[in-house]
Amino acid sequence: MTEADGVVGRAVARGVVAAMAMSGMRRLTTGLGLVDEEPPEQIAREGVPGLLARVPPNLREPAIELAHWTYGGAGGAAFGVLPAALRRRVWAGPAYGLATWLVFETAVAPLLGLRRTRESRPLERAAIAADHVLYGVVVAGRAA
Repeated sequence: MTEADGVVGRAVARGVVAAMAMSGMRRLTTGLGLVDEEPPEQIAREGVPGLLARVPPNLREPAIELAHWTYGGAGGAAFGVLPAALRRRVWAGPAYGLATWLVFETAVAPLLGLRRTRESRPLERAAIAADHVLYGVVVAGRAA
C-alpha cells in the first residue's frame, strides 16, 4: 500500500464518520423543528422512489442511512486526493463541506427534481449548511 492509498483510505473512513456526525446533527435539527425533512430521506422519497420501493419497508430507514454513509465515504475519498498542501489548510475542511453542499444544491438536487430544496426556509438552509461544515471539519481531521 502506498502513502497515497493510506491518505485516501483514512479520508474515506473520516468521510463515513463525518456522515454519521451529520446524521446526529440532523436528528437534532429535525427534532428542534429547524429542518422539516432530512436530505437523505428527501432524496430517497423524491429523487429515487423506484429504488427505495425495492427495499422492504422495515429496511428502508437503515438503507437510507447506509447510502448516506457510503456517499460520505466517497466524499472523503475525494477530499483525500486533493493536494496535501490544500488539505492541510485550516479552512480546507469547512470549505470542502460547504462546497459539497453547494454541489448538491446546484447540481444534484435539480437533477433529482427535489422540491423541498427549492422551497426550504433560510433557517433550514443554514442548519443544513452547518452540518456540511461539520462534515468538512471531520473529513479534514488532521489531514496529511
